Amino acid sequence: MDEPIPVTRDVDWGTAKLMPDVDRDRAWLLTVDGAPQSYVDLDDPTHLEFEYAQRLAHVLDTVAEPGRPLDLLHLGGGALTLPRYAAATRPGSRQRVVEADRALIALVAEHLPVPEGAGIEVRAGDARRELEAAPDACADVIVADVFGGSRVPAHLTSLEYARTAARVLRPAGHYVANLADGAPFDFLRSQVATFAAVFEQLCLIAEPSMLRGRRFGNAVLVAAHTELPVAALSRLAAADAFPARVEHGPGLVRFAAGARPVGDADAVRSPEPPGGSFGIG
Repeated sequence: MDEPIPVTRDVDWGTAKLMPDVDRDRAWLLTVDGAPQSYVDLDDPTHLEFEYAQRLAHVLDTVAEPGRPLDLLHLGGGALTLPRYAAATRPGSRQRVVEADRALIALVAEHLPVPEGAGIEVRAGDARRELEAAPDACADVIVADVFGGSRVPAHLTSLEYARTAARVLRPAGHYVANLADGAPFDFLRSQVATFAAVFEQLCLIAEPSMLRGRRFGNAVLVAAHTELPVAALSRLAAADAFPARVEHGPGLVRFAAGARPVGDADAVRSPEPPGGSFGIG
């Protein structure tokens, strides 16, 4: 049998590359313009290589009793890592994935196909427009993992966007987003302030060194109208290979002190990672 070889293809938003993992059969890393986008193990969709993906999965694991099917809306698709995880851990879930890059959708469908009957529907479109078109109270969880290159687009960071997400979620629903920033955290602090203006409950999941400003990195924001599963999230995050902390309550208020919500008129992209922090050669 031939060894898998990297697949390189021009897609709508850059050059995508699928690279096989030499340590795991049928596992692939997807990059776009050198920035890691997704890691998928076709034989074990519960294996999550990236720390931020593990933290997103912790939220999916704790927002409802184990195994209960959920209605999920994924903004940003990549190689469909989280949808595959949810299909494996919560069979029967109905999942809709919005991905802006049509050529990337085709590449993933060709080389990393989703099993039939997985309940995952992928459609091409802009995340904000698709969210605005969604019916009221149709999702249990919205997962936002949208990056243009290595930066979160500005139109997915505003107060108007947060209000739309709240409308689409069910009353007990959860919004969870993968964000990226570094000290002095102007972007991340503004996101906490923005979502706190719409949702009663918030927390951040990130490595302590990142939250102390020692490095640029990912932080997962969780927002809801109902009490968050902070204790369960804290246990799972602390047990990760790279342990993370769950910041909430007074600590999160102190972190975001002085930050103000941002509207569409003044929203900005997340900052450029310094020195290609997320790049692969």
